[in-house]
Amino acid sequence: MSDVSKPDPKLLEALVCPVTRSPLRYDAAAQELVSKGAGLAFPIRNGIPVMLVDEARELAD
Repeated sequence: MSDVSKPDPKLLEALVCPVTRSPLRYDAAAQELVSKGAGLAFPIRNGIPVMLVDEARELAD
């Protein structure tokens, strides 16, 4: 049994990148929402996406 909470799929469809306003890709393994356009990955904690730029991880090129 996994202790990682999955975000609501309808919520994921509604979310966009706060920087580019483009759709996000859900990375289940890393528990992140990825914005290729902004080069950022937003964490998902306890099933809740954290859409703060200051909390995002910069993607490696």
